[in-house]
Amino acid sequence: MADVRERLLAWYDEHARVLPWRVPPNNRATPDPYRVWLSEVMLQQTTVAAVKDYFARFTERWPTVAELAAAEEADVLSAWAGLGYYARARNLIACARVVADRGGLFPDSEEDLRELPGVGAYTSAAIAAIAFDRRAVVVDANVERVISRLFAITEPLPTSRPAIREAADRVTPERRAGDFAQAMMDLGATICTSREPRCLLCPLSDVCEARAMGIAGDLPRKIAKKARPARTGTAFWIERDSHVLLVQRPGKGMLGGMRALPDDGWNARADGNGKAEFAVRQGDPLGAVTHGFTHFTLTLSVLRAELAGSEPEGEWWPISQIGEAGLPTLFARAAQTALA
Repeated sequence: MADVRERLLAWYDEHARVLPWRVPPNNRATPDPYRVWLSEVMLQQTTVAAVKDYFARFTERWPTVAELAAAEEADVLSAWAGLGYYARARNLIACARVVADRGGLFPDSEEDLRELPGVGAYTSAAIAAIAFDRRAVVVDANVERVISRLFAITEPLPTSRPAIREAADRVTPERRAGDFAQAMMDLGATICTSREPRCLLCPLSDVCEARAMGIAGDLPRKIAKKARPARTGTAFWIERDSHVLLVQRPGKGMLGGMRALPDDGWNARADGNGKAEFAVRQGDPLGAVTHGFTHFTLTLSVLRAELAGSEPEGEWWPISQIGEAGLPTLFARAAQTALA
């Protein structure tokens, strides 16, 4: 185990990825817990490439946790639009406000970090290790892949996770825990990749049990996922004087708190027979978009419509500036379809 740690840290010292939220190895600067926390929340179920620009915009607009805590929720949700999993954005605001109330200081232990809104087991371990150099077992998808291959854990995910965590615990060092966690992530992202691992470049190739068995490319194995159910819904494009009607979705539920086109309540029903909260006269079809959520796939038809009764709560947004409305991806694509 000591040899694995030393090799991996030596490799990281030379090959660490340059990331905007990261302090390079052997740099004497102390990591900023705010930047570490923000990056880890953004990176949940999202790629590094997608996060970089969002991280830059967030830290330019809200360079400290206190400034983020003081922001309007609608502004943060708008800045988050396109990253998906919008509950993360609402938890981001809630967590920032809790930390600001503590004087702007993040707790430095896994146990205390887990008390913060939206901070689970993985995120608390990552922050504790990377921001505070606490020994913590940090296991993301990249680390799962590296550990599965290094120890030839053939049981499929997700049932193999306890064994993966136990093996990761055995190899995690007391010293340079943050660098080690990031080294494991970098190895999985750049060398021990899901397809065609680059074993000849790996610093651990000669001690990798899966490579010795000739099964590295087959691990980690996964239980086949069930097909996601398909749902349907309708969004309404309602124009007035070169403006389009946008509404704010309820705080709870799908895309909660986000600006959106009015719709037929598709999020509440699996059969697509929801009902709009206000009366409309439906007009010409403008197209449809299909969007994948975690547990289902939605095909959203876009119809031109007119109000047929009292005007709902909402705002008339300039059509020429629709790209600045901060619409979530589903409704941004619906708007593009309407304007095509």
